[in-house]
Parts: sequence; structure tokens; C-alpha cells
Amino acid sequence: MAKRKYKIAFAPAAVRQLRKLPTDDQKRILRAIETLEDDPRPAGVKKLQGADALWRIRIADYRVVYEIQDAKLVVLALRIAHRKDIYRKGK
Repeated sequence: MAKRKYKIAFAPAAVRQLRKLPTDDQKRILRAIETLEDDPRPAGVKKLQGADALWRIRIADYRVVYEIQDAKLVVLALRIAHRKDIYRKGK
């Protein structure tokens, strides 16, 4: 039986945050997010404490916080930011 792929979706805030980044970083981040289609919990991924369904991947100095919706086979990117800003409230 073939492994089912997840669909990648972006929250509006994540799209805005991604567009503010330099083009080279945008490309690198998008490539990393695309790999989540096959395995939303790859090696090196961290489950965020205090949140039931939030996960984080590192891409150089940037972080992507996302939610895995296993029932719908969706990975929803919620926040994309530099590591110094990603965990601040309101970002």
C-alpha cells in the first residue's frame, strides 16, 4: 500500500511573513516545507510544548511552526519567522 501524501496549506499570516523574507531564504523555506508532504514528522522536527498539535522545523536561522491535521492529511504552516522572533506573542 502506497503511503498517502499530505497537502500543504498556509495560514494568511504565514504567507505574509514568508513574503517579507529575502528571495533565497523564501526558496529554501518552501523546499523544506514541501518535504513535509511525504513525512510531516521528519528527523529533527520538534513538537512544541504547551500546544497539542504544533510542530517546528528549523531552516537555517528561520523556523516554521505548523499544525498536522492527520484526519485531513493536511500540514498547515502557521508562522514563518527568524528564530529570535518566532516564539514571541503576537508575531
